[in-house]
Amino acid sequence: MSTRQWKARDVAKCIIIPSDLDNKYSRGVLGAITGSARFPGAAVLTCASASATGLGMIRFHSNSGLAHLVLHSNPEVVVQPGPVTAWLAGSGIESNRYSDFTTWIRHRWFTLISKQSVPTILDAGALSLAGKFSHPTLITPHAGELARLLTSRGVDVTSEAIEGNPKKWAVKASQLLGVVVLLKGSRTVVADGESLIELTISSPWLATAGTGDVLAGIVAALAATNYIEILNDSKRLSEVAASAAYIHNSAALLASRDAPISATRIVDFIPDAIRKIL
Repeated sequence: MSTRQWKARDVAKCIIIPSDLDNKYSRGVLGAITGSARFPGAAVLTCASASATGLGMIRFHSNSGLAHLVLHSNPEVVVQPGPVTAWLAGSGIESNRYSDFTTWIRHRWFTLISKQSVPTILDAGALSLAGKFSHPTLITPHAGELARLLTSRGVDVTSEAIEGNPKKWAVKASQLLGVVVLLKGSRTVVADGESLIELTISSPWLATAGTGDVLAGIVAALAATNYIEILNDSKRLSEVAASAAYIHNSAALLASRDAPISATRIVDFIPDAIRKIL
């Protein structure tokens, strides 16, 4: 198993700086299927963090009347469907509502994911779709979510076991499911088959509600802007995932300064974190 430590210079290579020839479509367009009536904040946080990371456009697909909340926070978000260069699905959506693939695919928005062969980020309630698509796919579970996902695929493992050896289980999940795995935790790891990327220990202040949604938005924005590189290089998606985790922690450290923070506060510091990296 090959292991890499991810540094700022590695992150910089995954940040696509626009040229004077770019427009809102060429810079990357993210399709977001996030949030629910029970967890509406996830829709706001994923779109806000993606926007703060930098991309051409976000197309938000709402099924619970959440568009007004997203637009209040980020009026630049578009609520009309159309072509995208990456998908983010599942943040703030209950996994038991769409627990099987058939139900998801019949859903009027989720049908679009299977029809557009672009990088796809599966979070929270969409984790059950892991391994169901032919296009490059990344999942972003924490230990408990990964344990439930693996158990549903016939692997008997507990969240405590995954927390005790995250590198082993991230690699095992990646090989079993055929996806890139960003396993969130105090020490985040990214697995792509036998390849593993390790991040430095995260700020403990990140252990608060909504920070996972912020991370999902960051990685989705990077995937949307790196979509050409991802489609041409099988390892690029894991590099994008590691870069997102690095930016996420960097923004948290800038926001915190050794004091409590909220997920919303982290979003405010994403541009500063990227500026520092570049």
